[in-house]
Amino acid sequence: MNELYLMVTITERGSAKQFVDLFARHNAAVTLTTLGQGTARSELLDYFGLEKTEKVVNFSFVTRSTWRTVKSAMQRDLSIDVPGTGIAFIIPVSSIGGKKPLAFFTDGQNFEAGEESVLKDTQYELLVVIANQGHTELIMDAAREQQAGGGTVLHAKGTGMEKAEKFLGFSLVNEKEMVFIVVKTATKNRIMKAIMTKAGMDTDAKSIIFSLPVTGTAGMRLLEPAGDETDE
Repeated sequence: MNELYLMVTITERGSAKQFVDLFARHNAAVTLTTLGQGTARSELLDYFGLEKTEKVVNFSFVTRSTWRTVKSAMQRDLSIDVPGTGIAFIIPVSSIGGKKPLAFFTDGQNFEAGEESVLKDTQYELLVVIANQGHTELIMDAAREQQAGGGTVLHAKGTGMEKAEKFLGFSLVNEKEMVFIVVKTATKNRIMKAIMTKAGMDTDAKSIIFSLPVTGTAGMRLLEPAGDETDE
C-alpha cells in the first residue's frame, strides 16, 4: 500500500532552498517552512567541526514511493548522510480534512485515496492546522468548543502555494500559521469538523487540517475525565 506520510527535514538555513527545490523536482512541491535553533552541545559541535546555526524545518507530504525517491536524491545530490548536513524522517498521516486538500498535497504523486495510516488503535492524535496568519484564536475557539485542550503555534512560509487555485478554487498566501493540538482519538473527528466549519476554506482563515497518530504521551492527564486510566 502507498500510504501518505508527513516528511520532516531539518537543515541549516543556508541550504534550505536546495532541499525545497529538490522536493519540487520530485512532486513534493507543497512545503511549509519554519525556523528552528539547534541545541547540540558545544563539544559535540567542535567534534564535527560545526557551528551553532539557525535551522530550517520543512514539512511536506509524500507517499512511500515518493519518500524513497526523495531520500535517495537527498543522499546523492545533497549529501544528507554527511554529519551536519541535516536529517529527514517521515510520520504516517492518519487523515486529511477533505478531498481537495488531499489532492493539493499529493499532486503528481501516485496516491490512492482512502488508504489509512498503518498505525491503529492509538489513544491520541496530533491535529495540525495550516491557516492564514492572524486566525489562531478562531481555530482554537472552534477546537475548545469540542473539549480540545491548548495548542502550539508556529509561523511558517509556504512554497508551492500557486497550485492551490487548481485544487481548492482560490489562491493561498505564502505566510502561514501551523497550529498543533493533541486530542483524544475519540474526539478527533468532531474537533476537525468544528475547525473546518468555523475556520475552514470558506472563511478568511482558509484552514487545512490533517492528523498524525500519537503512540505515547506524557502530561495529558488534564484531558482525562475523572477516574479514566491510560496505559501511557
